[in-house]
Order: sequence, then structure tokens, then C-alpha cells
Amino acid sequence: MSDVNAKAPETPTSEDTIIMTPAAVTEVKRLISEEEDNEGLMLRVGVQGGGCGGLSYVMAFDKDKNEYDRTLDFDGLTVVVDAKSLLYMAGTVIDFSKEILSGGFKFANPKSSRSCGCGTSFSV
Repeated sequence: MSDVNAKAPETPTSEDTIIMTPAAVTEVKRLISEEEDNEGLMLRVGVQGGGCGGLSYVMAFDKDKNEYDRTLDFDGLTVVVDAKSLLYMAGTVIDFSKEILSGGFKFANPKSSRSCGCGTSFSV
């Protein structure tokens, strides 16, 4: 007889990490390949204060990891996010679109209580 109150085994969720869609990964890999000194380049994602929503997303290439960085791998693409940014970005899905008017990187953040029209700033 099974115990109905028994907990199911925990499965990894997106609540403590970020997710990049295949389209976003492909675009970042393309951009890295265009950099002159691209050996060891990683994508750093995070948030910083500012923007019309209070916090803005940032993306940049980096070769250095810090002590409090979380390292993620997406099909061979190394992505780093600092612990403080991860508090605001946990569960965020980063996508890329080639649409003419609204293309670019998109952030779908479940922690965002409102976002700005530009799509790059938000508040929690």
C-alpha cells in the first residue's frame, strides 16, 4: 500500500536558474563567432539598477568568472549569472526573435511585476 502523503522525488525546475531557448543560444554563438578574440568567451547575463522599470537586463561577453557566479551550459554555450542577479532572474526564459519590428533578445521573467514598453527593464 502506498503512502499518499509521501513526497515525489524532486525534479529540477527553472525556479532557481535561467533558461535560454535554442534560438537565443544560436544567436549568441553566432555573435561570439564574430568576435576577434573569442577563445573562452562566455555570455554574462544579469540585472542592474536603472531603466524606466527600476531594473534593467544586461548581457555581455566575458572571459572571467567570479566567486559567486552560477555557471550554466546551453548546448556548449557557457552562460554566467551572478548570485544577486539570479535572485531577480530565477525562472527567466531568454529568447531571440528575428522579427523586423520587435526582434532581438526577449526576457520572460516570472518575477517581474511590471515591465516597460522597451522590454529591457522591469520591477519586482
